[in-house]
Amino acid sequence: GWFDAVAAKYSARVNGLSAFALTKLDVLDDLDTIKVCTAYDIKGETIAHFPASLGKLSACKPVFKVFGGWRSQTSHCRKFEELPQKAKDYINYLEKIVSVPIKYISVGVDRKQIIKV
Repeated sequence: GWFDAVAAKYSARVNGLSAFALTKLDVLDDLDTIKVCTAYDIKGETIAHFPASLGKLSACKPVFKVFGGWRSQTSHCRKFEELPQKAKDYINYLEKIVSVPIKYISVGVDRKQIIKV
């Protein structure tokens, strides 16, 4: 599924994360649009926090922010600056909405295909 920023922000808070790794950025390379879940809709009410109740959680429907895809390969990139601008915008948005910096970005399956930010 798409990146769930609500769940990621909750996870970062309860686990005390100071940074995280973004994996498989390269699988988004050929997409026209990319979505990020920014909130949940529960029976017409929009919430931006992770619900404590399992009943509410099971009723959640994602609310998405849609990004334009970058439509170019990232697997050759070894520095953040080498990424397409739309990919950088996407990553910067994830950092902002989750409130935790991204320290590692994988752009392929090889160990050398990791960008250290």
